[in-house]
Amino acid sequence: MHSWQRWERVGLVFWSLTLLTLAITLTINARWLYQWDIQQLDLLNYTTVSEKELLTNFDHLMRYLNTPWITELALPDFPVSASGALHFYEVKRLFLLNYGVLVFTLIPSFLYLRHLIKQKRLWTLVQPFKIAVGIPLIVAVVMAMGFDRFFVAFHGIFFNNDAWIFNPATDPIINVLPEEFFLHSFVLFFVLLEFFFILQILIGKYALKKV
Repeated sequence: MHSWQRWERVGLVFWSLTLLTLAITLTINARWLYQWDIQQLDLLNYTTVSEKELLTNFDHLMRYLNTPWITELALPDFPVSASGALHFYEVKRLFLLNYGVLVFTLIPSFLYLRHLIKQKRLWTLVQPFKIAVGIPLIVAVVMAMGFDRFFVAFHGIFFNNDAWIFNPATDPIINVLPEEFFLHSFVLFFVLLEFFFILQILIGKYALKKV
C-alpha cells in the first residue's frame, strides 16, 4: 500500500470522528430541544418552578457539564444528592472527552480534505460513507424496537455503576429530565449524523462528475 493510501485511510478515520463528535456536540447543546420539550412533555406539571426558572437550572447544569474549571454542581432550585453529583460528574467527563476528540481531529481532518481537493479525490468519500450511512440506521432501528432497553444498555456501556438511576425524592431534577427527552436527543443525533454522512456522499458524487 502506498503511503498516500495509508494517509487517506487515517484521514478518513479522523474525518469520521470529527463528524461524529460534531453531531454529538450539536445534540448535547441543543437548548432549543429542551425548551421545546418543556411544552411537548408538559414538564412544568412535574415541578413547582416556572419555565424561566427551569431553563435557568438547565443552563446551570449545562455550564457545569461543558466547563472544565467548574468543579461543583449547584442548581438554584434543585437539590443534588451525592449519587446524582457522581453521575453528572461522569457525564461531564464524557462531554469533555467528546470535545477533546473533536478538537484533536480538526486539523488532521482539514489536512485530509485539503489533500482530497488538491488531488481531485473527493470522490473517494462516496464508498466509505455509503457503508457508514447504514450504521446509524441500524442503531436507530434497534432503539425504536424498545427505547427502555436501549437506554439501559447505553448506560451499561458508558457507566460502571447505577448512579444514573435517580431517586426523584433526593434528585427531583430527574422529574424534568424524562426518558422521552433523551429519546428526542438520540433522534436528533441520528438525524444530524445521517445528514453529515449523506452530505459526504453527495459531495463525492458531485466531485466525481467533475473528474
